[in-house]
Amino acid sequence: MKRNGTKESRFTLWWAQWLNRRLPPAARVTLAHKSIFILPTGFGLFWIFLVLILFVFGTNYQNNLVIGLSILLLSLFNTCIIYSYRNLAGLTLNACASPQAYAGETLVFPVKLTSSQPQFEVLVNYPDNQIKVIKTIGEEPTVTLVPFDNLIRGRVSPGRLKIESRYPLGLCRAWSHVNLDNPHIVFAKPLVSHSQLKSIDADNQNITGDRGMHIPGVDEFKGLKQHIPGESLRQVAWKQLAQGRGMLSKEFQQPQGEPHWLIIEDLSSPDLEKQLSELTWAIDKMSGRGQVFGLVISRKKIPPAEGDVHRIHCLQELALLPQFVGGDS
Repeated sequence: MKRNGTKESRFTLWWAQWLNRRLPPAARVTLAHKSIFILPTGFGLFWIFLVLILFVFGTNYQNNLVIGLSILLLSLFNTCIIYSYRNLAGLTLNACASPQAYAGETLVFPVKLTSSQPQFEVLVNYPDNQIKVIKTIGEEPTVTLVPFDNLIRGRVSPGRLKIESRYPLGLCRAWSHVNLDNPHIVFAKPLVSHSQLKSIDADNQNITGDRGMHIPGVDEFKGLKQHIPGESLRQVAWKQLAQGRGMLSKEFQQPQGEPHWLIIEDLSSPDLEKQLSELTWAIDKMSGRGQVFGLVISRKKIPPAEGDVHRIHCLQELALLPQFVGGDS
């Protein structure tokens, strides 16, 4: 049994290396004769067996009608080989940006498909994942969301995407395995916590406080709002008024108190994953409240900021930390 397992792993490695040479990773792939494989399906093998039976029967009994029928069925099989190939040839696949996701969620990899000729009943899926059936593909781009079950955080690569077709009669199976080179950074799974977070300052505060939030002030330009009669004319956006956008007022804000610092110090702690999950929840929570916060990961410091870009930056830094490996070092 162990020997069989070794042979399978060697074959899998050889197959992966061979595919990498023949179909190297690329964000855009157009299928052609070099990347399409065709074999008979089970129904196709039965069809060939039936052709042989009819041919033998016809020759033994010198029945030209039966011989003609066997030749007709054989020609139909050959025609299906050509149509199966054509149903994938010229199909172009483009990898698109994936939406944000957390560990434990089903990832979604958008793939845009186009073809210069109509193609029907195309199946796409990642290994051991749900199959998506695309009824028709034409010159108009079709975007399909290919699911991929994932449990881990970090940089996740879904591997090779399988594209398959048994059109038109199911006698032949044409398929390809393309690597769209679309790894995705998956955030740690959020875990609700109100007490495990630390502040870099002495006055440790809970993140549900108002510290780091913005209040009306004069430091930072926040945006424009509808002018309220009685407001100072110094706040009126004269440029926008000249552009015909109506009477608007400039709005300013300033942070309330010192920003929060979220800290993770011991990257070798057995509780690393739990801490990362709590920090992920805290970052989402504080970003949702519009709070200013910074992040300290061991010796690395991300300055305080706010907004979705800052949130994603912090979550990616946490997601890409090495996985904890148990045992004494």
